[in-house]
Amino acid sequence: MEIIFLCVANSARSQIAEGLARAMAPQGVTVQSAGSAPTTVRPESVQVMAEIGIDISTHHAKGLNDVNLDSSSLVVTLCAEEACPALPGDVHRLHWPIPDPASDPEHPDTLEGFRQARSQIQGMLTDLFSQPLSLP
Repeated sequence: MEIIFLCVANSARSQIAEGLARAMAPQGVTVQSAGSAPTTVRPESVQVMAEIGIDISTHHAKGLNDVNLDSSSLVVTLCAEEACPALPGDVHRLHWPIPDPASDPEHPDTLEGFRQARSQIQGMLTDLFSQPLSLP
C-alpha cells in the first residue's frame, strides 16, 4: 500500500506528514509527499520533527510529476484555506484541512504553528493507522 500526502508547496504539512507516517505506518506501507507548486522544505518543519526524534533534513520538495499518483492506494490532501491539488482518476482520497503553518497569522511564533500542525497530523495518522487499511 502506498500513501501520498499532497499540499501546495510540499514544504511543511505534507513533509511533516511524510516523516510522521514513515515512523508510524504499519509494515508494508510506503509513503511519499508532493505539492502542486513545490518550493523548498521549510527549516521549521525540519526543526519541529527533530524535536520528536524524526529526521526529515534530507527531504526535498517534489511536484506532482515526481510521484506516481496512479500507483497510490490513498491520497491525503492537507490544504485548508488554499486550493488543493486537483487529482484525476479513481483513487481513494482523504482531506485533512490543516492550516498552513508557514502563513498562519494566529501564530506569530511560527514554530508554534508548525508544532500545532505536527500534532494535528500525528493525531490523524494515529486514527488512520489504528484501523485496518483495506483500500482498493
